Amino acid sequence: MHELVEEIYLDANASEPLRPEARSAAIRALEYGGNPASIHAPGRAARRVLEEARAAVAGAVGAQPADLVFCSGGTEANGTAIAALGAGRRSLIGATEHDAVRAAAPNAEWLPVHPDGTLDLAALSAALAGRPPALVCLMLANNETGVLHPVAAAASLCRTHGALLHVDAVQALGRVAVNRADLGADTLAISGHKLGGPKGAGALVLAPGMHLQALIAGGGQEHGRRGGTPALPAIAGFAAAVRAASGAGHLAPLRDRLERAAIAAGATVCGTGPRLPNTSCLALPGVRAETQVITLDLAGIAVSAGAACSSGKVAESRVLAAMALGPLAASAIRVSLPWNATERHVDAFIDAYRAMAQRLARPICAA
Repeated sequence: MHELVEEIYLDANASEPLRPEARSAAIRALEYGGNPASIHAPGRAARRVLEEARAAVAGAVGAQPADLVFCSGGTEANGTAIAALGAGRRSLIGATEHDAVRAAAPNAEWLPVHPDGTLDLAALSAALAGRPPALVCLMLANNETGVLHPVAAAASLCRTHGALLHVDAVQALGRVAVNRADLGADTLAISGHKLGGPKGAGALVLAPGMHLQALIAGGGQEHGRRGGTPALPAIAGFAAAVRAASGAGHLAPLRDRLERAAIAAGATVCGTGPRLPNTSCLALPGVRAETQVITLDLAGIAVSAGAACSSGKVAESRVLAAMALGPLAASAIRVSLPWNATERHVDAFIDAYRAMAQRLARPICAA
């Protein structure tokens, strides 16, 4: 009989575990059968839940409720902003942006990053100077490395050159302070399940007075900015997760201890700039990323690869490649601690990682 292995989930940047407060709020919202757009009593009751959630989420990012548009998640929020703001403008996108942003602006010009993963502000300035108006898309926190970009400095350059700025803050909300005005963003994308809410709810936050053309047309919901009946249980859970989240600073000591042990085992930390307190991108030279993910999974540790794998072929992480990390781009995994991580979880990872490094470290085979 095989021994059961306890699963330890360290892939929070893919999706955080559901917070109990969010679960309870979503379940309560399921009892509201009315449509929030209806004017009868059941509709008004559902509407109250929706607007209370809007106020909570907007307040978390320093916005007014009227400037927040609920949608299905970060991908839709990014796509909506880029479609609306990018019309008639050049698109400039950070080289390490999420695929959702890249896909929404396929003809964009890429902005380089420094080896530490942060945006090259001089390159941004040169790309904006004396050129037609642009839409700049920049994530606040990178999903693979956790590196925090100098968004406020980028916003200042955008204002100087008449550019608009869209910020993907999906990985940041709930882990570091996020304030739309302080960042200088014209639009800001956030997502509920990245901070412990249910999947299926996100939001696009607009600067006051910002006009938004709906990407999904419908019956006038969200003041005509996003059609479709809102997913009330997911939205209520999103708001509850926002209320429950108090940052991830308490995870930094756990992450640092994990990294010290991984470095002692032969790993390199990728992304040394300012970063999220819960995220480590660890490259183990000579060991392919997917091999590490599988090996750790067999030991009951859930992490993700910094490199994509398809049909046995490995594509190096384009994020790490953009950081000029060479062969390390094919041998990196992401360890992202969830809100409920403990010392016991980190100890288990350290034991499994040490054993893996001792057994597998060897040159990467050509394939």
